[in-house]
Amino acid sequence: MGKTADTAAQDSTPPAAGTDSGPDAGAESPEQAPLSFWQMLGSAAAAAFGVQSSKNRKRDFSRGKASHFILMGVGFTALFVLLMVGLVNLVLSLT
Repeated sequence: MGKTADTAAQDSTPPAAGTDSGPDAGAESPEQAPLSFWQMLGSAAAAAFGVQSSKNRKRDFSRGKASHFILMGVGFTALFVLLMVGLVNLVLSLT
């Protein structure tokens, strides 16, 4: 016997999660685009000084990758330490 429209609809499987077959299948919405270098740098600086906004923190956790923030934090900390060492050496050399 032939399949009716109801049984044919039941047999079809939905597309896999995360796939889109629409006209904008390859385009990412601005809300889901990965964070830029400058956004991650700003977030790392704000977090280091304890002034990260709730909106940006939510954005970072939803769109950012932990490994990127870890590397950014380590780099930011290393740069901060080097700047402090340079500043102390400069002050000591002037006295």
